Amino acid sequence: MSCGSGEPTTVKTGEAPAPDSAPAKQGWKCPLSDAHVHREDVRKVWKECQEESFWYRALPLSVGSMAVTGGLIYNGVWKSSARFGPFPKLAVAGLLGFAVGKALYVGTCRSRFQELGIKDGPGTGPWSRRGPSGPGLRQCQHECDECKKKPQAAPAEEV
Repeated sequence: MSCGSGEPTTVKTGEAPAPDSAPAKQGWKCPLSDAHVHREDVRKVWKECQEESFWYRALPLSVGSMAVTGGLIYNGVWKSSARFGPFPKLAVAGLLGFAVGKALYVGTCRSRFQELGIKDGPGTGPWSRRGPSGPGLRQCQHECDECKKKPQAAPAEEV
């Protein structure tokens, strides 16, 4: 098994076929990174992250930035629009506060997904559909104990 060499390792993912049935399915599978994460757990963490980021970061920052903007307009530091009044500036302040609040909660959500066993988040890692291995193919990114024991050959020099 050459798991650390960057080559994909083929492991049977299906059961042995019955004599009269079709052959077993084969696919790419890294035996060390096959952490099973239930979809319901991922959905639960995602929903909690969405709700908590709204209530604890996005909404307070949005309301706070709108209050500060309203105070600046009321005190004459900023001028309200002659045509629309203070509403465009309040809306922009609210949207920016909301976006910043959501962005500030990303680290907390990332740590929750890491607790589930998802290391870098969706779109990266061995479950990714992108990357050098092509769409849908998975490569083993771990180094086996056997591979660690082998001395690595020096790269060949090009002339």
